[in-house]
Amino acid sequence: MKKKVLFLCTENSCRSQMAEGILRHLMGDKFEVFSAGTRPSVVNPMAIKVMAEIGIDISGHRSKSVEEFQWKNFDFVITTCDAARETCPVFPGKARRLHWSFNDPAEARGSENEILSAFRKVRDGIKQRIQEEFSQY
Repeated sequence: MKKKVLFLCTENSCRSQMAEGILRHLMGDKFEVFSAGTRPSVVNPMAIKVMAEIGIDISGHRSKSVEEFQWKNFDFVITTCDAARETCPVFPGKARRLHWSFNDPAEARGSENEILSAFRKVRDGIKQRIQEEFSQY
């Protein structure tokens, strides 16, 4: 039986979307992966672009509210930003709660290359955390 993982951030536009895509790509045979936001918006085009660079397509993802998942049992609930950690609802069951604080790449300013660099840095940090946390599976 696959373990269920929920990644949460504020808007479900960048960090949690990238985490969902990465874990599903690397270990989708072992995990059922979801993402949501405390204030959902839309998936950021820059997140889609930097994920495509590493062969992961999240262009079909949509931003979802955490309320869609409030009654689902998860094995892991992982917040990827401080704001989501503070407002994360309690989930039923035995969910292991983890907090991975990443800067919001959507707040990056500068040239397109500088903004893409911020997205890549967060993407790569998320990938590293996923590999560290879930390597035993």
